[in-house]
Parts: sequence; C-alpha cells; structure tokens
Amino acid sequence: MAGGPFSTVLADPPWRFQNRTGKVAPEHRRLARYDTMAATEIAALPVAEVVAAQSHLYLWVPNALLAEGLMVLERWGYTYKANLVWHKVRRDGGSDGRGVGFYFRNVTELVLFGVRGSMRTLPPGRRQVNLIATRKREHSRKPDEQYDLIESCSPGPYLELFARYPQPGWSVWGNEATAETAPRGRVHRGYGGS
Repeated sequence: MAGGPFSTVLADPPWRFQNRTGKVAPEHRRLARYDTMAATEIAALPVAEVVAAQSHLYLWVPNALLAEGLMVLERWGYTYKANLVWHKVRRDGGSDGRGVGFYFRNVTELVLFGVRGSMRTLPPGRRQVNLIATRKREHSRKPDEQYDLIESCSPGPYLELFARYPQPGWSVWGNEATAETAPRGRVHRGYGGS
C-alpha cells in the first residue's frame, strides 16, 4: 500500500454481532446499513504487512465485543496498552441514553490502544486524558476529535482502515473512501464499512 509503512493506524471495523436472543441485532436486514465482518475475518486482514515495526493502533470496538477486539489487536501484531472512551453526550452535556445494548444502555464506545514494538506516545499523549465527550451524529460515525487527538499523540504516516470520512494527510482504505472525500490523502479501495 502506497504511503507506508505506517506508524499509526486507526481502524473502525464493521463488527458482526452474534444475536442469540431473538432481538434485533445491529446488522438485522431491516437495519442493514453496511456489510459486516466476523471478528476472524477482521483479524485475518494483513495489517502487519503495511505497518512499521514500531507503530500504534487505535481500534474501535463495541462494548459487547471487547474480547474480539483484543483478539484482533493481538493478531494484527499489537500489544494492548490502554483505551480511550467515547462518552456520547446530549446537547446539555448529559449522557445520551439512546444507545443500544441488551444488558445496559450503552452511552460509551471504546478505542483500544495497542503498540507494536516499544514506541511511546508523543509528549502530548502523556498529558492526554482517555475520554472524548461529544455528541453522536449519524449511525456509527465516530467523533472528528479523534484525528487531532491521534495526530498529537502518535507519529505519522497515518492509515485509516474502513474509512468513511477521510481526513487530509491520512491514507485510507475502505469501500466507502473516495478521492473526492480525501483531500491530500491517499485512497485505497477495498472492503470497508462500520
């Protein structure tokens, strides 16, 4: 992939939920917004082939799939170090209780932070709190604040897997990424979606 090897990777995979309760899962045909992938399919992606020996990974994972997220992180060649929590808030700053969940109403989502090799975060990262508190937007869209946070804490070059809203200066991979939406970024077409 052009632009690599990458020192920092951001990934928001289209996780597939296993629904054994009979209730509507996020990928139910009536709610089909994008194709999903099993955790084993996500883990099989050749991420290790395009990243630097010393690199950082920011991996979005739904609360219910934490174990699968840790497995993917490890299979991609990273060691789990910490997490960032996205607290979804209302306009007044309170928790946005419209989240889904079979046990609790989810108002948070996790970003698993992994390291390949022994690379520390940049100095601003050592002062960065692990909480992003912003409002939700359209289904599955993550907060734009993540890019500034990542760029201040981890070195480039940057790669976003499963990109939907490409950012300047980032290489992107995903079937929803287009050259029109990626000013100054590099676009690599492929599977994408979450």
